Amino acid sequence: MHSAWMHRGTVLLVVLGMAVLGGIVRAQTGPLMVAPTDVKWVDGPPTLSPGVKMAVIHGDPSKAGLYAIQLKFPADFKVMPHAHPIDEHYTVLSGTVYFGIGEKFEPEKTKALPAGSVGVAPAQTPHFAWTKEETVIHAYGIGPTGLTYVNPADDPRKK
Repeated sequence: MHSAWMHRGTVLLVVLGMAVLGGIVRAQTGPLMVAPTDVKWVDGPPTLSPGVKMAVIHGDPSKAGLYAIQLKFPADFKVMPHAHPIDEHYTVLSGTVYFGIGEKFEPEKTKALPAGSVGVAPAQTPHFAWTKEETVIHAYGIGPTGLTYVNPADDPRKK
């Protein structure tokens, strides 16, 4: 019985998700097709330490609505514990990101997510990440988004 209810809940979430996404897709003014050679990299946002590159693929993460960005992290990069006001969805496009949940940076408690991995960091959930090699992730959500560090001293905007 328990698994039947879990299955029904999963089906309901999928159907609701399709309905929401269907509404978003219908609201588009046209198709969006971006090849890797079309991506325009710029310096990352001030919320991340220097060295990160960012590309806005769709929308504006600082405004209401659907957005999609790509972040290119250099080798040996750390993102200290932080949280976002919204659910953040991500896919690892290349390299490996080591992702952990918690208010303390504990690399030994991370999960290695190689290219092809996906994840969701729920709103207000403290998490952290690091890389050994250059790593590119595709992140998306319903904005506006932001980033608040658990320890304000970790915020590069304050340095």
